[in-house]
Amino acid sequence: MVYEYTGDAHRELVESYRADESPMPTGPSRPYPRRDSLRDEPPLLKQLLFPRCWNATELVDNPDATRARLAELGSCMQNGITAYSDRDVAEVTAITDETLDRLPAIRRSLKKDVEAAYKGDPAAKSYCEIIRSYPGFHAILTHRVAHHLYEAGCARYARELSEYSKTETGIDIHPGAEISDYFFIDHGTGVVIGETATVGDWARIYQNVTLGALHFEEEEGEDHMLAKDYKRHPDIGDHVVIGAGSNVLGPVEIGDHVSIGANSWVTDDVPDNTSVFIADHPEQKRKSNR
Repeated sequence: MVYEYTGDAHRELVESYRADESPMPTGPSRPYPRRDSLRDEPPLLKQLLFPRCWNATELVDNPDATRARLAELGSCMQNGITAYSDRDVAEVTAITDETLDRLPAIRRSLKKDVEAAYKGDPAAKSYCEIIRSYPGFHAILTHRVAHHLYEAGCARYARELSEYSKTETGIDIHPGAEISDYFFIDHGTGVVIGETATVGDWARIYQNVTLGALHFEEEEGEDHMLAKDYKRHPDIGDHVVIGAGSNVLGPVEIGDHVSIGANSWVTDDVPDNTSVFIADHPEQKRKSNR
């Protein structure tokens, strides 16, 4: 099946590249080190969404080249959707077109995520460093595309993309999770975000955080079958910080401007403008090794 892209995202993307302003990368081409992938989708997405950082500056002023790169990605998506679906060619093509048409809007969201990472991490030195090196940003880049595919009814292909992202980043975001703008995962290793979780604007999450389920319901009349398609994971408000090692479990609501300290275990709602932390840490004892 040969895919040909017929939409207008290539023009929108080129206009978006040209509109970039500092501190987004805007300078001349630089030859960055190669970072190969076992899948074709991740490098194509990175080149289309941030061409200056991924050795694809030929896209910046060339709508035809951008359109050709979109067609490459579209072919991958068509194959991935078809592998998990009995849809006819026209329906698969329509889903692919719609996903590619969304890339300019996804790029706008991702630029906000870069800003959140830069402002939220004292160690961040540049936007390009974040785009190329931060696992949390790589994870949200894939997630924003996978989530659109999930909502378009391609959950299994979306999950495949998300699982590949996890192998690269150590961050497990289910494609069903709804994540708003200005999202930042710092460090990231061991972060898990479940299917029915929602996350508001300007949320910052540290390593080894779980937004997970507290318990599971069994399917009525089915032995050993867990129920599906019900709310299991938390809703996180705007301007929330969740410290390293914390677990927020179950369909609880975490309000706006909440701070959850490291290693907390949260299974109840938390109102707006609240800090949650462990009051009594284990007593530390020391002895000489001599």
